[in-house]
Amino acid sequence: MLSGSDSQGLTSTDLLAKQHEQLTLLAQIIANEKQILQQHDPQALLKVSQEKNTLLLAIQQLDHDIGLNQVFAQDKAAGKLSPELAEIAQLLEHCQKQNLINGQIIQQSQLAVERMKTSLLENHNKNAITYDNKGKKSAGLSSLGFKA
Repeated sequence: MLSGSDSQGLTSTDLLAKQHEQLTLLAQIIANEKQILQQHDPQALLKVSQEKNTLLLAIQQLDHDIGLNQVFAQDKAAGKLSPELAEIAQLLEHCQKQNLINGQIIQQSQLAVERMKTSLLENHNKNAITYDNKGKKSAGLSSLGFKA
């Protein structure tokens, strides 16, 4: 991974090639993340999340370095990097869309867990209903005067 001083000697094309490489790797990690989410594998999800976080930090650092690079700014202003920048923008947009899909999968999973939890609690409460000596419904042991 590039640190601030490592990127100073690179050309604008080299910087964009590194950025493209990072975004391509991010797209692959996001695709792996989607498979793991669909397989409901929490250990693998933790591992891929750590990989993704590390890569995102590297992407952020490289982006910062590119922002400070005067030669890059001049090349960009001169229109020398338009095709590369367009391709990187498209790749970034793809990553963002796939990441959004993964977020939706996570939300759906959380909703499914909540529905299951509610269903289990309802079933538990149905089983905990008792009747007092007058035939009135009461839940659990509270009707017997027990306190937790």
